[in-house]
Amino acid sequence: MARRKEATARQARLGSELRKLREAAGLKGREAAALLGTDSTQISQIEFGTAGVSSERVRRLAAHYACSDTELIDALVAMAVDRTCGWWEEYRGSLPNSFLDLSELEHHARFRWDVDFLHVPGLLQTEEYARALFSYVNPDFPGSELERRVEHRMRRKVIIERPDPVPYEALVHEAALRIRVGDRAATRAQLKRVLELSDADHVTVRVIPFELDSFAGAGSAMVYAGGPVPQLDTVVRDGPHGTLLIDAEAQLSRFRTLFRKMEAVSLEPERSRDFIRKLAKEL
Repeated sequence: MARRKEATARQARLGSELRKLREAAGLKGREAAALLGTDSTQISQIEFGTAGVSSERVRRLAAHYACSDTELIDALVAMAVDRTCGWWEEYRGSLPNSFLDLSELEHHARFRWDVDFLHVPGLLQTEEYARALFSYVNPDFPGSELERRVEHRMRRKVIIERPDPVPYEALVHEAALRIRVGDRAATRAQLKRVLELSDADHVTVRVIPFELDSFAGAGSAMVYAGGPVPQLDTVVRDGPHGTLLIDAEAQLSRFRTLFRKMEAVSLEPERSRDFIRKLAKEL
């Protein structure tokens, strides 16, 4: 297959999972190359995601690596043969690649969890809220670029609005609901939108109230996207140097535990809805 100039996060993830299997088998790149009748350069390109790999080669490598997890192998094969050219490709070259990688990740996710402490999660935002947020954080953006980002964020909602929606759960701190991103009317409209979306059977919104004692999770905002098997889950976090995609099993396990811990202390869904209704009436 032709070499890619740049790998998407999904392509790079396939390569990294194949590298993990090779390293777990105790094989060098040149040994894996010999198994396929190629050279170590191509193995490196496959493992960096800059070269594609056929389903047949994925299965051959998995067999040589003594991987017996058939569900994982099938999931990797599905990633290898996937040729989806999603709606997000319209934005390639005009938005940061991290925006596109997140959209692709969401498209393939089996479920989505959000934890947010300062803002309403992106999938729940109104257009006015998103516009106010982007324009405040990046006041020098040209109007066209600002609108491009707002449009992209609104289109991401397709995963919870399409006929086969992704199960979605959001843990939102009271602070995020009280902070007025925009004016009073915009904040009220945003709260009403959260209530409307939480009416859906596949959407769950839970509020983490200020009144909790001994709550030290406020630095744990995350996006958690469930893969076809747990090994292919991904955590997305915003860091000081950009967006970070986390896929190491030890870290995934820690974030799963952290999410469940915060979920356990959050308000039940109906109590959360009552809480949000009260906040909206106070505005």
